[in-house]
Amino acid sequence: KQWYQRRVAITAGGPRECENRAKRTNDRAIISCSYNKATFSSGVRMRKMVTDKKSTEVSVMIQNTFEAAILLEKFPKSQIDIFVQVLQSDGGERCVAINATTLALINAGIPMKDYVCACAATVYQDTALLDINHLEESSRGPLFMLAVMPKSEQIVQLQLDNRLHNDHLDKVVKQTIQGCKDMQVLLDRKIKERTVEAAAAYDIKPRV
Repeated sequence: KQWYQRRVAITAGGPRECENRAKRTNDRAIISCSYNKATFSSGVRMRKMVTDKKSTEVSVMIQNTFEAAILLEKFPKSQIDIFVQVLQSDGGERCVAINATTLALINAGIPMKDYVCACAATVYQDTALLDINHLEESSRGPLFMLAVMPKSEQIVQLQLDNRLHNDHLDKVVKQTIQGCKDMQVLLDRKIKERTVEAAAAYDIKPRV
């Protein structure tokens, strides 16, 4: 999935037998998520650490986000895998990873309650700015990230870096939710295009 100057590779698979029996649950599947950022993904060359705390935190965040959306109860005692590799970075990787993971899960045939769409915002001179890049992330302003299921507007993930004045909160939340809904339209269009392409390969006329 590529979004402007951001590129991520997502692999989603399963359900399959749970590798860790200690984590296996009898009534639902578990999600295993791995998030990694390539050393060449940004303009600054990074040294790869054995344990990357930030990558671990993002992995847990993505796992928690999709636990609210995937119909895990349909696959007891099993495991669903999500692998995220950031290849090109310009800020907003968490949102791009969530949106691309939604496409990957749908492509893998894993049932979900709804799309999961994410969008980030900041405030500059009383104006909410959406789809934050690296320069805007580095401005030390408030960074508000939201992931929702657009049909119900259920919030499945919310993160705030730095302080956000209470006067701006309502406006930022509304615009970020609208950004998530706009993203859902784009994702839905991509799914339909992919369906048409796949059906054409088998000479099938899909209803989209």
